[in-house]
Amino acid sequence: MGFLIFSAFQQREDAAVMNAHQKAIFLYNFTKLIDWPADYKSGNFVIGIYGSYIPLLNELSKMASTKTAGAQKFEIKEVGAIEAAAKYHILFVSSDKMAQFADITSKLKGHGTLLVTEKEGMTKKGSAINFVVVENKIKFQLSKANAEKQQLKVSRDLEAFAVKEE
Repeated sequence: MGFLIFSAFQQREDAAVMNAHQKAIFLYNFTKLIDWPADYKSGNFVIGIYGSYIPLLNELSKMASTKTAGAQKFEIKEVGAIEAAAKYHILFVSSDKMAQFADITSKLKGHGTLLVTEKEGMTKKGSAINFVVVENKIKFQLSKANAEKQQLKVSRDLEAFAVKEE
């Protein structure tokens, strides 16, 4: 019996790591398909994780050790609180922080930050990219309008890869 419980727990943990790995790959690819404002093109390329999502933090940290965003090194930050003056290229807001999303969007309005979420309907509330599961695969929805409000330019290729929000 104990083995079955352990096995089920291990399968859930493996799935969480796999989902985080796939999201990390998406986030890396977004760096190639989105153009940030000029003042974001020097220094480190900062990706913040707001909320409890250790597998994604770990996957992004692994990625940061071998990849770059153009000439910029990745800097992965676990975010404890959102500050209006904070400079993130990408801010991933985990599902456990959705109650604070309106406050997040107001603090980062026009800052050049790509807001990424993982809960249905979030592109209607200000997220530029929202991860969803479609036919057991991780996909993403895109709000070009929300990205443009953040002074970001989205490539046509990124638009083509996005799934429509229902």
